[in-house]
Amino acid sequence: MALLLRESHVEQLLTMKTTLELIERVHREYSTGNAIDVPRERTRLPKAALHILQGAVPSANIFGYKAYTSSREGVRFLVYGFSAERGNLDVVVEANRLGMMRTGAAGGVAAKWLSRPDAKVVGIFGSGWQAQGQLEALAEVRKLERVKVFSRSAEKVAKFCDTMRQKLSLDVVAAKSAEDAVKGSDIVVTITTSATPVFDGEWLAPGTHVNAAGSNSLLRQEIDEATVRRSNPVVVDSRPSAMKEAGDLLPSLEKGRLHVGMLAELGEIVAGLRAGRTGAEQITLFESQGMAMQDLIIAAELMKLARARGVGEELALGA
Repeated sequence: MALLLRESHVEQLLTMKTTLELIERVHREYSTGNAIDVPRERTRLPKAALHILQGAVPSANIFGYKAYTSSREGVRFLVYGFSAERGNLDVVVEANRLGMMRTGAAGGVAAKWLSRPDAKVVGIFGSGWQAQGQLEALAEVRKLERVKVFSRSAEKVAKFCDTMRQKLSLDVVAAKSAEDAVKGSDIVVTITTSATPVFDGEWLAPGTHVNAAGSNSLLRQEIDEATVRRSNPVVVDSRPSAMKEAGDLLPSLEKGRLHVGMLAELGEIVAGLRAGRTGAEQITLFESQGMAMQDLIIAAELMKLARARGVGEELALGA
């Protein structure tokens, strides 16, 4: 019998602390050859699109895929996890919250390894659901004091600031401008759907870390070439995914100012295979595309927690 976990179960079971630990672990395993990930494939129709990511995490006895659809009505996420030993369907997870947590955690792991240890001021571009996960993860890995938020909707920014101020007991305020969000920030996060850069890379002060998490398509570009040029290292979750759909990096790649060998993977930094931040003045960049293995290791953990606590719905399917 497979286990169906709904959004309410994920919210009940999954903490950011656990998510951070799992994401760090799976990236280390991926970059040392112990996990598998297949870059996203998309099927597009005039009114909707299907997106599929697949992979395997043998250490968690799981392989499978994440499927989601996008349309004018919104986005719907599902993760299907199969036993890596028997091949039977073990778990199906409604994965909206799961995806928000794992995307935020990837940024949190990147900040842990790439931002300055004394980083305390964050500038965030974006005030939606995903931005919440980004900030929650950063608050777990750094002792934050102030957060500045900028997006197109002042109303959404105000609501986001109120929500996160109460949730994290932090000074979360609306930035006066895009420049204000960047200047004076130790960590800058972009989590938007913008097709054009949201800030000028020349505004970045030495020592800043940038998490760029919204451009998972060649149609999107949140950061400019100046940001890429000034960053060392440029870190991605996986080189194959980045080369396929990192809209932020495409202009520099096409012009030969950046090439695949210059891209370090997050797991390589975690495992000590490539250097991360080596000095206080470096500007560092993490480009997050999203990987199925992240969803799968979390799904495996959720299944274990759910079985132990007797939650979830049994499915007579795929035994």
